[in-house]
Amino acid sequence: MGKNSDRMEKEGNKMEKERAEKITLREAFKAHYRVACKVRERCPGIFLSTGLHSGVSALSPYVAIYLSARMINELAGARRQEVLESLVMAALASAAALTLLTGLLLRLKEYMNSKCEMELENMYADKMLSMDFADVESTTSHDLLSQVRQNRNWGGWGFKVVIPCFAHLVEGFIGALSAIILTVSLFTLPVPESAGTFVVLNHPVFLFALLLVLILATWLAPVCGNKAVEYWTRSSEEGKLGNRVFCAFSSLYSIHAKADLRMYNQNIIARHYMESNNAFGPKGELAAFARGPMGAWRALGEAISAVMTGVVYVFVCLKAWAGAFGVGSITQYVGAVTALARNISTLLGTMGTLKSNTAFLRPSFAFLDIPNAMYQGSLSTEKRADREYEVEFVDVSFRYPGMERWALRHVNMKFKIGRKMAVVGENGSGKTTFIKLLCRLYDPQEGQILLNGIDIRKYDYRDYMDVFAVVFQDFQLIAQPLGANVAGAARYDRDRAARALTDAGFGERLLAMPQGLDTMLYKDFLKDGVEVSGGEAQKIAIARALYRDAPFIILDEPTAALDPVAEAEIYSKFNDIVGDKTAIYISHRLSSCKFCDEITVFHKGQVIQQGSHEELLAQENGKYHELWQAQAQYYTG
Repeated sequence: MGKNSDRMEKEGNKMEKERAEKITLREAFKAHYRVACKVRERCPGIFLSTGLHSGVSALSPYVAIYLSARMINELAGARRQEVLESLVMAALASAAALTLLTGLLLRLKEYMNSKCEMELENMYADKMLSMDFADVESTTSHDLLSQVRQNRNWGGWGFKVVIPCFAHLVEGFIGALSAIILTVSLFTLPVPESAGTFVVLNHPVFLFALLLVLILATWLAPVCGNKAVEYWTRSSEEGKLGNRVFCAFSSLYSIHAKADLRMYNQNIIARHYMESNNAFGPKGELAAFARGPMGAWRALGEAISAVMTGVVYVFVCLKAWAGAFGVGSITQYVGAVTALARNISTLLGTMGTLKSNTAFLRPSFAFLDIPNAMYQGSLSTEKRADREYEVEFVDVSFRYPGMERWALRHVNMKFKIGRKMAVVGENGSGKTTFIKLLCRLYDPQEGQILLNGIDIRKYDYRDYMDVFAVVFQDFQLIAQPLGANVAGAARYDRDRAARALTDAGFGERLLAMPQGLDTMLYKDFLKDGVEVSGGEAQKIAIARALYRDAPFIILDEPTAALDPVAEAEIYSKFNDIVGDKTAIYISHRLSSCKFCDEITVFHKGQVIQQGSHEELLAQENGKYHELWQAQAQYYTG
C-alpha cells in the first residue's frame, strides 16, 4: 500500500511538472493580468510608483552615455571651450536631477511595496474570514493556503512576482527603446571611401549578418536563462515540502515547546532530516539541477552574452578606426548595443518568469475562488431591549462535510429566555456541534433552527452572529494589549473592559499588571510583554464574551484550565455575571451544572434527557445519573 501511494504521488508530481512546462505565454499573461487587477485593487498606486521609478532608472544611464560620448568627441576634435562647458553643465545638471528624482521615486516605490505586501497578506486573511466556516475548517482550504505561503517563502513565487516583473518590463522597454535611438547611427554612419578595404563594413550583407548575429545572441541568451528558471518549477514540489518541514522544525524551538524539546531531544528529528533528505542541501533535487542542466543553461546564456559583447566591440572599433565616427562614439555605441541586448534579455527573461510563475499562481486562484455556499440572508435581527429572544431546534440533523456519520440526529429543543442551560455528554456526543449550528457556523442538512419563529438562514449573517458571545474550547488571544484583546478592537470603552475582566475573576491580576489595560500580552513583539497562564487566558476570554454584551452567552468548557478555587469563584458569581442574558454552558464537570436552571444531556448526537440537576439525578437509569456517579467516586470516600 505504501509503495503504491509513493508511486501515485510521484506520478502526480510528474504530471504537475509536465503541465507547468506546457504553459503558454497567452495563459501566463492572462493569469498575471488577473493578478495585476487584484493587486491594483488592493494597492492603488503601486504600479504607477513602480513604473515611474523603473522608467527613470532605465533612462538615466543613456543620458550619461550620450553626453559622455559628446564630450569625448569634442576633446578628441575641435576642443571648443563653450561647447565643453555646456556639455559638462548638462551632464552635471542631468545627473543631479535624475539622481534626486530616482531617489524620491525609490522611496515612494519602497513605501508602496511595503504597504502592498501587507495588503496582499490581508487579502488571504480577508478571504479566510469571509468564506463559509465549513471551508475554513476544511483541510483542502488550509492545504491551498499552505501551498501559497510555501511558494512565496521558498522561491518568492505567487502574487508578489507581478510587481518586480512589471518593473522589469517597464525598465526593459524604456531601456531597449533608448538603446535603439542611440544605436541607429552606428549602422547609418558610413565608413568613408578613403578607408580602403574597411569600406566593406558599409555593405548591406555585412550589416545584415551583424544584425542577425546580434538578434540571435540577444534572443538565445534569455532563452537559455528561461530554460534554467524552468528547473525551479520542476523542483517546486520538493522545495515546498522542504520549506514546510523547515517551518515545522522551527516551531520546535518556540518558547511554548522548550520543555518538550529538552525532555525528548526532538532536535534528533531535525538533524535526521538535514542529513538524509534536505531539499536545499547538496543531496537535494535543486542542487542536482544546479550542478547539471540548470547550471549549464545559465552558463551558456552568459557565454552567449559575452561573445555578443566581443562582436560588438570589434565592429564598433573597426568603424571608428576606419573614420566613420569619433572615438567618443565608441562609448556610446558599445554601451548602447550591450544595453540593448541586456534589456531585450530582460524582457524575454521576464516573460519566462511569468510563465514559470503561472504554475505557482494556481493554488492562489484555487483558494481565492472558493465559493460561499451558505445563504447569507437579508433580514435584520430585532434589537430588543428586553432581550426576548427565543431559539428553537426543529428536527435538526447534521453531519460534517465528507463524513458519513451523523454528528446530530433529529434534535428538537427550545431555549427558555433568560435561563441558564448546561449541555453535558461524553466526548463526541454532539455538544460542540450543537453550538456551531446555533451560531450558524454550519447549516444543518435537515430541519430548521428558528430565532423568534424565523429560520436563522433568512437573517443577515453578520447581524445574526452579533446576537451571540462565545468562548470556545480552542479560543485564541493575540500578542496585543490586554484591553484590545478583551474588546477585540484598538479603540474601546476602558471602563467597560475593566469591568468585564473583574466580573470574569481577573480583577486582582489586572491591578498587578504593569500598565493595566495597556499591558502587552506575550513577548512576540515586546520583550517586556506579560505571559499569562492558561487559567488567566481563559478568564480574559470570558471577559471578552462579557464585553460584547450579547443577548446569548455561550461558554464551551470555559473553566477547563482553571483550578478548583478559581472555578468555584466563577460559578459562585455566574448568575450575577450573566444577568438577564440567556446562557448556554458546555461542561464535562457535572458539579458545575447544579447552578443552571436546566440541563440537556447529549448522547450519540441526540438529546436524551432534559431537566434540572435534581430531576435528572433522580432518574437512576438515566445517562446523567451514570455520568454523575462516574465523577462522584473521585470526590467521595
